[in-house]
Amino acid sequence: MIKQAFAQVVAVIGATAISLRHRNDNLTTRSFGLNPAIPTAKAQGTVPTLKMPTGKGWIGDHKPTAAAGLKVNAFATGLDHPRNMLVLPNGDVLVAESMGEAGKPSNIFDWAMHVTMERAKASGSSANRVTLLRDADGDGVAEERHVLVDNVRQPYGLVYLDGTLYVGASDKVLAFPYELGQTKITGAGQVLMTMKAGGHWTRNLIASADGKKLYVAVGSLSNIADAGMEVEEDRAAIHELDLVTGQSRIFGAGLRNPVGMAWEPQTNQLWTVVNERDGLGDETPPDYLTSVVDGGFYGWPYCYWDRVVDERVPQNADLVARALQPDYALGGHTASLGLCWLPEGTLPGYTQGMAIGQHGSWNRSKLSGYKLTFVAFENGKPVGMPRDILTDFLSADEKYTYGRPVGVALAADGAVLMADDVGDVIWRVTGA
Repeated sequence: MIKQAFAQVVAVIGATAISLRHRNDNLTTRSFGLNPAIPTAKAQGTVPTLKMPTGKGWIGDHKPTAAAGLKVNAFATGLDHPRNMLVLPNGDVLVAESMGEAGKPSNIFDWAMHVTMERAKASGSSANRVTLLRDADGDGVAEERHVLVDNVRQPYGLVYLDGTLYVGASDKVLAFPYELGQTKITGAGQVLMTMKAGGHWTRNLIASADGKKLYVAVGSLSNIADAGMEVEEDRAAIHELDLVTGQSRIFGAGLRNPVGMAWEPQTNQLWTVVNERDGLGDETPPDYLTSVVDGGFYGWPYCYWDRVVDERVPQNADLVARALQPDYALGGHTASLGLCWLPEGTLPGYTQGMAIGQHGSWNRSKLSGYKLTFVAFENGKPVGMPRDILTDFLSADEKYTYGRPVGVALAADGAVLMADDVGDVIWRVTGA
């Protein structure tokens, strides 16, 4: 009770500071699209921004609102913080159930933040498992559930290639021999790559078209290299892991927290969604969707978007000059995590493009994200403004979250699946 009361007091203080800080913000300014209007960075002071709604979950028949022409049903319920998914060639759906580790607070505000995150169901005891879901009768609801892999530290990334299941844990990439249809994997798995745990912990995976390489997304330890760049070595990057030689290298760097990855099929280009830095304002800088070129550098921690220098960081002029501008802005602090390519005709009324699970903000005066959204593509590039697929994960008064979107996948029957780690649900979206 004391911890909760203290966290509430800090949150109130933080909210007051936020309202004063942002009293002159242009609330119509939104940093979305190809040419976003990004406000000038604001000095944020020493009081941390804490505006995290309480995780409530879904009660009874309550569920997200699907856009016109679409419908949504629960594919699976009662999971334990489902984060990411993989649809296997036989139609089985694998779900990584994991959560951020609370860690030891270093100061009073850090302690308050940990308590706030626990109240929001954003940190706590991690299930540390991969669950297999099976819809054997094809009715759009999984009637079978099996613990496929357990005792893996914070699993997130999942890839299946030629009889091997690859799992991205927070501290390593693991390979398990696996036959389709199998419902339990025993053994510790082969370690292919080790990484530093902590900080941004999700380690997403995606395979190359020829199945010879894995791409591994590794987020930064801190917001803006707060403890220096030495501890950030090999982080804030997407690594390329050669499955033939076992060697790895950095493919794209300066990406503060890349999570979702997907291939754009026309150009065979790798794309990712990135969570940008905190402490510069509600819309500054925006999270983004971008293509990732081999050897590309995208600015973190020195600058953001079109080489706007972050004056809080000791600078490297050469890297700022090299920094590539991301392709598409997704709004400030939307926490865009999930990414999945949707071919033309997947959902009625939607063209081809990327579906994006926006987990939602905790660190701005007016909350953002909390939706499954869509960005259309033409000729290998994003166009237009985002369109919602699922909404109403957040209460109107912003006090509660019923759910929070994370990973997105395309089911064997063409439905769109989305993991919800507060509702503990896998949602399934189809035409109405």
